Amino acid sequence: MAAAKSKPIVKDAKWFFENQVLDAEEQQIEGDLDAGLYVSRKDMAKRIAEHKDAAKNTMKKKPITVRVQNQDLLRLKLLATKQGLPYQTLVSSILHRYVTGQLKGDA
Repeated sequence: MAAAKSKPIVKDAKWFFENQVLDAEEQQIEGDLDAGLYVSRKDMAKRIAEHKDAAKNTMKKKPITVRVQNQDLLRLKLLATKQGLPYQTLVSSILHRYVTGQLKGDA
């Protein structure tokens, strides 16, 4: 079975980008680009590889085993289904948001 081609989010990208309204900061950046104040790095392929490695090493996942009540697992699976996610992804997201302080527990 061949992989399905992803469809662009914006059907007419040219129209989309031509009709963007830039704020002051974006206008400044565009002016600086046009003036040649930014230049591409000669070692761009190397820099991209370094950033990919850093992202891969940062985002490593480790499998764990945890026991939860059956009713909680069923609710998690239901919530994940409603959001169109695998339940493991939802659990990982909840844990991540909690340990980074984005999700507050009962204190």
